[in-house]
Amino acid sequence: MRVNLIAVLWLGATAASADVVFEPVDVVAHEYTGGWEHYVGGGAAVFDCNGDRLPDVFASGGASASMLLRNQGGMTFAADTPDSLAIDGVIGAYPLDINGDGHMDLAVLRVGENLLMQGDGTCGFTEMDMPGFDGRDRWTTAFSATWEAGNGLPTLAFGNYVNRDDPKGPFQACDENEIFRPDGDGYDMTRLQPGFCALSILFSDWGRQGRAALRVSNDRHYYVRGGQEQMWAMETMPRLYGAEEGWTAHRLWGMGIATRDLDHDGRSEVFLTSMGDQKLQRLTGEAGPAYENLPYKTGTTAHVPYLGGDGRPSTGWHVAFGDVQNDGLDDVFITKGNVEQMPGSAMDDPNNLLIQKPDGTFEEQGGAAGVASLVRGRGAGMVDLDLDGRLDLVVVNRRAPLEIYRNVSEGTGAWASVSLEWKSPNRNAVGAWIEVKTGARVMSREITVGGGHAGGTAGPEHFGLGSVEHAAMRVIWPDGVTSDWADLPLNAYSTLTRNGDVAVLVPH
Repeated sequence: MRVNLIAVLWLGATAASADVVFEPVDVVAHEYTGGWEHYVGGGAAVFDCNGDRLPDVFASGGASASMLLRNQGGMTFAADTPDSLAIDGVIGAYPLDINGDGHMDLAVLRVGENLLMQGDGTCGFTEMDMPGFDGRDRWTTAFSATWEAGNGLPTLAFGNYVNRDDPKGPFQACDENEIFRPDGDGYDMTRLQPGFCALSILFSDWGRQGRAALRVSNDRHYYVRGGQEQMWAMETMPRLYGAEEGWTAHRLWGMGIATRDLDHDGRSEVFLTSMGDQKLQRLTGEAGPAYENLPYKTGTTAHVPYLGGDGRPSTGWHVAFGDVQNDGLDDVFITKGNVEQMPGSAMDDPNNLLIQKPDGTFEEQGGAAGVASLVRGRGAGMVDLDLDGRLDLVVVNRRAPLEIYRNVSEGTGAWASVSLEWKSPNRNAVGAWIEVKTGARVMSREITVGGGHAGGTAGPEHFGLGSVEHAAMRVIWPDGVTSDWADLPLNAYSTLTRNGDVAVLVPH
């Protein structure tokens, strides 16, 4: 089945790629603080909470109160935190529209009870009364969500770290994880065991089979032995993929996950941050989830600091893909920082900005671009905060002020940003694939909720397009319906709204 697409076209100017330059922005002071239960976490949720299209920032505070920064436009931000969000114990948060009312809600991860907070469209939030949902009292460090076929509510997955109630801990005391699946008007909980101290989880349709699986990245610092990275097949009773299906055991000090189709073959690569070195993996199997690490020569291991004089191994946390030059090649941003005072790891550990080159390798430009902060970075967001078509950065730091960087690179290429709206419970079409065609090349992008480190973004999907003068797009919707190819407005924000069999693409 296909939907008829009505497109409204607007063409803008194109430009060549550019040297990348970011400038720090003055922002209200905010820090992620706390003892050992807050060594990890420190995430940010970046999303539009009041419908003005400007991304706002909800920053976790750990032992300090969390903060909501309202985007006033022109890269100015005001602290305007409702009492319901000015809470402590927050590890991170993820934005998503849980109840399908068109307003972004928040899944708030805590040391203690997790919360589902309902947004009212004016940046106000109240706790959801959701039957069957149990926020529990765990040390929750990871989250992801997807819409399984036929359900009116999303499936929610929570990843927990060390079991604080285990007297034998913290080593070899990893907690179980859980998923909440829709059950009527509420939820039913399923425990995922074993757990190996998850720090990032992500629902993704790895094989483009029409069903997401749950990938879990675990911290071997605490599971010590017997654990590994995990991928759960979301069957009636979730089960782990095994070696007989191509799954390869990977063991690392896992911190964050991100996916992106870097080589334009229609399947997403996976980036895993870690203590020591980072892992960029590609899918090698056709029938099962067999992944291999890409070689060192790709320039993505980012295993030691590139400035600051500290030669000890580097510690990666949040990871995000995005084209900061708009040259049509996705780049990688990684926050870095020592867990606390781990002597085997670098203390002066700058964030990475890995710029992709035409041959598919990556080059470090964090220092030259101005984002090489030497404080303890944690969560982040890569989003166009001022709606100028260039991706900016938000970074939450442990025991150091939150940072916002404005992308002021000159001579950047063409771009397009697309939001999806679907007249269904899954309002933002989580699980859809956007395909953008420029000549013979097709860029594929899956809409996901989760990954990163303790926080994520919600909003338009940004595509850098380089020097092209024409692009087309289509959407493979979560129910399998595929839209027609349509001209994509360049250098503009657009919304594709689907109502039944008709989809309308309109630039803003």
